Amino acid sequence: MSRPIAHYVVGRRTKYVVLLFWIVVVAVAAPLAGKLTGVEKNEAKSWLPGKAESTQTLDLQASFASENALPAVIVYERTAGLSPDDRTKIAADAGRLPTVAGVVGKVVGPTFSPDGQAAQLVATIDLGRNGWQKAPETVQKLRDIASSGPSAPAVYVTGPAGSAADSADAFAGIDSKLLFSTLAVVIVILLLTYRSPALWLLPVISAGVALMVAEAVIYLLAAHAGVTVNAQSAGILIVLVFGAGTDYALLLVARYREELRKHPDRHEAMAVALHRAGPAIIASASTVVIGLLCLVVAETNSTKGLGPVAAIGVAVGLLAMLTLLPALLVLVGRWMFWPVRPHHGSAEPTAAGVWARIGRRIARRPRTVWVVTALILGVFSLGMIQLDAHGLTNAESFRGTPSSVVGEAALARHFPAGAGSPVVVIGNQAAAGPLRSAFAATPGVASVTPPAARNGKVYLEGTLRATPDSSAAYAVVDQVRAIVHAVPGGDAKVGGNSAINLDVQRAARHDRNLIIPLVLVVVLAILAMLLRAVVAPLILVATVVLSFGAALGVSALVFTHVLDYAGADTSFPLFVFVFLVALGIDYNIFLMTRVREEAARQGTRPGALTALAATGGVITSAGVVLAGTFAVLATLPLTAFAEIGFAVAFGVLLDTIVVRSVLVTALTLDVGSRMWWPSTLDRRGEALPAPALRRPVGAPPVGQPRDER
Repeated sequence: MSRPIAHYVVGRRTKYVVLLFWIVVVAVAAPLAGKLTGVEKNEAKSWLPGKAESTQTLDLQASFASENALPAVIVYERTAGLSPDDRTKIAADAGRLPTVAGVVGKVVGPTFSPDGQAAQLVATIDLGRNGWQKAPETVQKLRDIASSGPSAPAVYVTGPAGSAADSADAFAGIDSKLLFSTLAVVIVILLLTYRSPALWLLPVISAGVALMVAEAVIYLLAAHAGVTVNAQSAGILIVLVFGAGTDYALLLVARYREELRKHPDRHEAMAVALHRAGPAIIASASTVVIGLLCLVVAETNSTKGLGPVAAIGVAVGLLAMLTLLPALLVLVGRWMFWPVRPHHGSAEPTAAGVWARIGRRIARRPRTVWVVTALILGVFSLGMIQLDAHGLTNAESFRGTPSSVVGEAALARHFPAGAGSPVVVIGNQAAAGPLRSAFAATPGVASVTPPAARNGKVYLEGTLRATPDSSAAYAVVDQVRAIVHAVPGGDAKVGGNSAINLDVQRAARHDRNLIIPLVLVVVLAILAMLLRAVVAPLILVATVVLSFGAALGVSALVFTHVLDYAGADTSFPLFVFVFLVALGIDYNIFLMTRVREEAARQGTRPGALTALAATGGVITSAGVVLAGTFAVLATLPLTAFAEIGFAVAFGVLLDTIVVRSVLVTALTLDVGSRMWWPSTLDRRGEALPAPALRRPVGAPPVGQPRDER
């Protein structure tokens, strides 16, 4: 950030202009932010790969039923056997279920199990464009009808609609849960970091304003520009804005406090702090934004939509922390730091702090330190061998046992495992007979419905013998596709829940293999431009990859042997990589830009120790804040969110405490000025003259009054 801009943001008069600007923005944004939930797209297609065959099948399915229609399987079970009264009631329920709002088409059944202990009805629920949001209410009405009566059998509602209802319940109030949990974490950590009863207020206020404005911008883009936002991206937005925004606030406040000891006037101190720390913060945020925008090349719609939503959140957070927060800080004055106010001329405590001592110990044998640290991280990375990121079944997706999972088990006890979640085949009506014959003859298909024809297309449903979200079911889907695609003139497409899950897995692998290298290239390019070097960016990116591998390896071991998770979601490695690399590179940039600044004065090796002493504490605090905010995701009753929360939180702590502060510092001390090759810092070596200054550091500007408030 240039000095003129920095002076404008925190000028004696212009700071009021900045505050007025944000007041106007908040007044406009507040009502718009409240509408964000109304434009969320949680219907099936918003989560799927746009070009996948199962998604194309959903489009064709619209001719026969709504693409947002899901079957609800009502399971009746009495282990002693269904009585004649039970059978009469179940038949009567089949006539009552269509009266429920949202139920479309005919109710299929009742179908009684061969053992006489269970029966099932299948009612189709049209969830509409709001996706699962109306599912819990409709499913509960079906359950109320089925369980009514003095001696009704046990009743469960499962199938895709039952799962959608449980997912909706899990996401219910996600925004408020995450917001209040994140606020609590940030406030506690800031209180411990600043040791001030008041200072934490300003970063939290700035982050809250940033979140509101970001939500308003995203609402406008979702409503008028086609940006996709769903419950997942809206929840992650909260964590990102508070986590990344508070990180930027910590770094700025730390540099501001440092400059307050050198400058008697707080406006000048903040201007210098913005000028010195601003470029690093902007570069860090830009890296995060560009890294997140790499997600737009994903095939999976939910992943593609997360990119711009998260990027907007980080960008608005950056703007707030570089304008609103500085204006607030200079407005309130030094008393905000009470009880430890940084007075002009007072000693800088970081020079003798814990990170200064750690730096001196690393400097004794830097090569030994980085080699041993890298080996330990490499051993941690071996845990990735146990990472099973091939997707989660419906039962594995929830931390607990919701109703649909209990019903799924009951259904499997008495009926073919795939009952209620059929594979769908849609093709040309002229080839209806051959398509049905080929479909029914596929190994693993228990039965196929009679064809339904409309608009020249034929619609078929097949029940699988295998559980719908199992690898065996996915193998059958591939067989069905191979067989029906070979039917002459059939032009068939294969969909249904099993096909959707299979296509999502394959799209996730494609996205991971494409986006991870892309993000690495982006990060490398930004580091090269920022540091004006080649060696340093290559070393830093190598540490990023090693840190990611170690975090993933430890997470895999914890998931398998401690938390007893069956596996991980297919998008887990990609999301963890993007968050750890895009956000974790912040700490590289914060440290190395300060190293470069100090290297120009005193040489690379002493500059590295000075930079570690000055930034070690604030980088650690920033990492703790970011880790704490991501750990909040573990409060949700969903396995995928808990896994992402744990992995990112652990990875960020590993990054800030070990990788950035120990490994990178040791490498810098060992490599020395060669880190900056081919820039002038490399050619000038270690003995570098101090740059000419217009006036002594800490001297007040000519004509500027001293200000110790």
